[in-house]
Amino acid sequence: MAVGLAMGPAVALGLARFAYALLLPAMRADLHWSFATAGAMNTANALGYLSGALLAGPLTRRASARSLFVAGLAVTAGALFVCGITGELGVLLVVRAVAGAAGAISFVAGGGLVAQAGAGRSHARAALLLGVYVAGGGAGIVASGLAVPALLAHTSAAAGWRWGWLLLAALAALALIASLPALRATRPPAPAPAGASRWPARSLAPTLVAYGLFGAGYIAYMTFIVAFLKAEGTTSDQVGLFWVVLGASSVVAVFAWGPVLGRLRGGRGPAVCLAIVTAGAVLPLLARSTTAAFVSAVLFGGSFLTVVTAVTALARASLPAHHWTPAIASLTAVFALGQCAGPLLAGALSDTGHGTAAGMLLSVGILAAGTLIALLQAQREPAP
Repeated sequence: MAVGLAMGPAVALGLARFAYALLLPAMRADLHWSFATAGAMNTANALGYLSGALLAGPLTRRASARSLFVAGLAVTAGALFVCGITGELGVLLVVRAVAGAAGAISFVAGGGLVAQAGAGRSHARAALLLGVYVAGGGAGIVASGLAVPALLAHTSAAAGWRWGWLLLAALAALALIASLPALRATRPPAPAPAGASRWPARSLAPTLVAYGLFGAGYIAYMTFIVAFLKAEGTTSDQVGLFWVVLGASSVVAVFAWGPVLGRLRGGRGPAVCLAIVTAGAVLPLLARSTTAAFVSAVLFGGSFLTVVTAVTALARASLPAHHWTPAIASLTAVFALGQCAGPLLAGALSDTGHGTAAGMLLSVGILAAGTLIALLQAQREPAP
């Protein structure tokens, strides 16, 4: 079930958000964008993701998680298609925002379904199920890394990025179809009892802050790492392989991280993951070589989606079942808020004359701050 539902993050994260980095150099060259404009595209996606996360909680009280999951993925696939048939900046910004909103709704709905599937299981087992679900984002990265660079290598810059978006839309449609058998086997998330209070966000305040910083820090790396590697002379084939290694590392790492997260309590799980993400982000800046880039792909790829797993598992272990879905929605909203700022700040800093390295250095500092704040989170036991 978790594997089938992982098609949601594969579309919402791997295809609709991260794959933009593969198309960014061609779009920037063809459409004559600054780095700030290029970053604004992912900021628009993050703003949409934020609005979708804010809407997800109320929507799950009015519609089934299954229907929201399907609708979110269908709209995301449509938005990817539209990105391939227009070059108008305003239209692209709106469509990127729509893709973000729809992706967030499907991610929250699917996360609630997977959390419910782990009910009654050990903390380690539940964390593994959540990890498998989130690792769908890595599977989407692998799929786009195998398909998009090969397509771009055989087309002109002006046409290639358009065909790239259309290819991503087709992959999203296939992922939606692949998720349907697993979706039919799910149980709906636990309903809130009559008179239940809102979920106690204050009890997870350090995690909320750290997760927001993670959203700002990691997305700057994911947005500009391909442009950085291209500027360093990395070939298109090497960039494609880098992207595949990054995505594959995030999928494989699920099975290594599951037992680890099962033993770490409080904020230590997210903090350890964030520390490795930070190390992976700084490595290309310290040693500008192909080897360093691929080690960065393994470190960053093997831990950045695990931060999402660790935070979700922490919320699940700290709250009663009826608070899981609204907590996931709130955490996703804070995460999206960070993502709104990250690409724009990194892009503006890159335009100052220091190139993409300046924006990536900013992301390292933000990730390091998030690591330290995550350690402040104490273990909470769910109220009856």
